[in-house]
Amino acid sequence: MPVHDQSKDMTEPSVVTMAEPAWRPSPKAKQLWAINAALMWLPVFAAQALALIFHWWPTWIHVTVLALTLVSAAVHITVVPLWRYRVHRWEISNTAVYTRTGWFTQERRIAPISRVQTVDTERGPIDRMLGLATVTVTTASSAGAVTISALDQDTADHTVARLTEIAGTNVGDAT
Repeated sequence: MPVHDQSKDMTEPSVVTMAEPAWRPSPKAKQLWAINAALMWLPVFAAQALALIFHWWPTWIHVTVLALTLVSAAVHITVVPLWRYRVHRWEISNTAVYTRTGWFTQERRIAPISRVQTVDTERGPIDRMLGLATVTVTTASSAGAVTISALDQDTADHTVARLTEIAGTNVGDAT
């Protein structure tokens, strides 16, 4: 019986290169992320103020903890929004929604238009103050929705209309 050479059946996998999403969030995203970061630090500073008022620790511990908190908060409020802005990208095409997000851990998502189920817009109080909105594209995926954060309101409205138009003409089953 002849021996079958399996190495001839294996072919080299083709290399697929994909372009990064082209569009950035609004430049005001940096302000949004900085404000949100500052709001996250308020309870920490409030707890430290209470600790100081009620003398929970010796003074040298208060000073050390406050210094570390100030440095950490300053980095979080100034550096992280700039870093996130450099990383965050998004794009829509006739076939897919592409996003790249994160700052420490980065995530890249590609959702085929045929899988789109709903397209939503969300505007929190700080978003409204800055004229921004978040577009959420819900898909038939266990990974969850694709979110495009910190878009100018007009861009968000145009994106929702465009995605709705593209999804409406697509013959997918969105399951």
